[in-house]
Formats: sequence, C-alpha cells, structure tokens
Amino acid sequence: MVRVEQLMTRDLACIEATQSVSAASNMLRIKNIGSLLVMQGSEMVGIVTESDIVRKVVAFHLQAEFVQVQQIMSTPIVSIDETESIFEAAGIMKASGTRHLAVGNEEQVLGMLSVRDLLAPISRDEL
Repeated sequence: MVRVEQLMTRDLACIEATQSVSAASNMLRIKNIGSLLVMQGSEMVGIVTESDIVRKVVAFHLQAEFVQVQQIMSTPIVSIDETESIFEAAGIMKASGTRHLAVGNEEQVLGMLSVRDLLAPISRDEL
C-alpha cells in the first residue's frame, strides 16, 4: 500500500498573508506548483491555489497587484497524517472538494500532497 509520506512534496512553499495575489502567482509560476501555504507571522492560516486566483481574482477582472492573498485564501487547511494511505487522501480530497492536503503528524506540517502527486503510482503501475 502506498502511503501519503511516499508521495508528498516536502519542500513547503509559503507566502505571507499580506502579500499580493500577483506575488503569489509569480511564486507559483517560478516553482511550478499549484498551491502556497499562507502564513501570518509564524502561524499557518490558509492555503492559496491556482483555482483560488482564477475563480476569485481573474474571473472578476480584479487587479492582482492590489488584492492580498488573505482575501482569497481557503481556510481552514485540510490535512492528513503522513502515515495514511493515498486512498484515504483521495477520499478526503473528494469529501472536502479540495485538490491539496497539508501532510503532517501531531507536531507539525511536513509537506503537501496534491492530486498530481496521487497520479505518480499510476504512472509507475504501483497500485
């Protein structure tokens, strides 16, 4: 059985809540990722995704330079324990209507898991 910890991305990409959506979009592009954890100081307060930007900024023709990430972020962050199976992760994503999960344990967030990450075992025929 493939576990979440085997597929998650360990490099956490974060942005400060008061940063602009334009800065967030640029960071997503540079890192070639689909989501950023949103921080307020040392506290994780939400997540901003490509979908948030498209649905909440682009669709309304807002100027991304003048919209703060905290205005469009999704909260609370949906999470899963690192030891859970990818089938459990897929179920949580479906039930919560999200494509990104924070992965952690009782003490901290260790990484992120996206729908794209779930496709890796299929491409290697490991299921």
